[in-house]
Amino acid sequence: MAHLLVVESWVGSMSRLLPRALGEGGHEFTFLTRDLHHYLRAAPEGTDHPLLTARNVVTAQTNEVDALLAQVERLHGAMGFDGVITSCDYYLPTAARIAARLGLPGPAAEAIENACRKDATRRVLAAAGVPGPRFAVCTDADAALEAAGDIGYPLVVKPVDLCAGMLVRRVDDAAQLSAACAALAAFPRNARGQHRAPHVLLEEYLHGPEVSVETVSYRGVTHVVGVTDKSVGGAPAFVETGHMFPAALDAEDRAAATDTAVRAGTALGLDDVVAHTEIKLTSGGPRVVEVNPRPAGNRITELVRHVTGIDLAAACVDVALGREPDLRRRDTGLHSAAIGFLVPDTAGTLASVEGAAGVHEGEGVLEVRLAEPGRRIEAADSNNAYLGHIMAGDPAGLGARDRVEALLAGVRPRLVRS
Repeated sequence: MAHLLVVESWVGSMSRLLPRALGEGGHEFTFLTRDLHHYLRAAPEGTDHPLLTARNVVTAQTNEVDALLAQVERLHGAMGFDGVITSCDYYLPTAARIAARLGLPGPAAEAIENACRKDATRRVLAAAGVPGPRFAVCTDADAALEAAGDIGYPLVVKPVDLCAGMLVRRVDDAAQLSAACAALAAFPRNARGQHRAPHVLLEEYLHGPEVSVETVSYRGVTHVVGVTDKSVGGAPAFVETGHMFPAALDAEDRAAATDTAVRAGTALGLDDVVAHTEIKLTSGGPRVVEVNPRPAGNRITELVRHVTGIDLAAACVDVALGREPDLRRRDTGLHSAAIGFLVPDTAGTLASVEGAAGVHEGEGVLEVRLAEPGRRIEAADSNNAYLGHIMAGDPAGLGARDRVEALLAGVRPRLVRS
């Protein structure tokens, strides 16, 4: 049994998966947070709250890293931690710095910081010759307008330090670019109260299907677990509408995507980490969209587990403890698994989800989660606005996506406009 320090987690898909992995591994954890009420307000549905299984809950100023390191060092002396982990993008660099300070296993803090900052990722990968879009890092809207003339429209505008597709927009002209820059400037702090960098990342708009490569790196060796395909909608935003594992790719495209993802992780210096690298398969070859030094979100890790038996949440715990992860494939009876999200396109209050009654009995259904009536919703402009999802598997081939899409076609949210 090990004792892990968990820093600011329990939101999103990992709110269920990480505590399951900790419990099944027989581990204990101490939870570190600056705002306990954040987690009490967002208790995961259908399960006991993960904090109920914590050995300790400690309040600390997790956004003030220098002071936090000294406090954690004292806690380590009293409690004895074997590893440090987080499932929140905004605290990945903090967890890496804590592990280094305490002499515990973990990835290099600089590598994690560069992977979590989209502008730093672009610079590191470009210097290493890893293919990506043409880009510019701009200090303000005026600089962005000037850089846009060099790259050419259409462009993708990104914050350098947000996640879940927040405020990522396609822009086709100077007016749209100015509006996107203004939206970024009006959002000075992230959801965890951290000050944001004011920079704007402009990227060439890439054409082609998008996939993600799921990898686990341990002691200098990167293991490719597989490739997931991605559906994206919500233009001019980029909202992930579904995924299938494994992606329906030919051998050449699969090899090109995985090779590019491994090169990107190596260039960033990522090791002892589970990673989720997003790739566009363009006519000119694969291009890196971004590198995430943590397990995939949006239940992709569950798609992987249903098909291969590999538990990426457990692998994340193992590498945090300096242990070799179990990446052996098992016969699960499924050849593919897919998920589709119910994405609202208008604002209002959810009155009901029509057609939901029979979904659970659909062929190959693995999960159904749908929002409860009474919820106030907005038109989706990021991956934070879903009204639920349907997950299904196919034991015979790559038909899981078709099954999910057919089931979603029969489900419709009914809103009361307000």
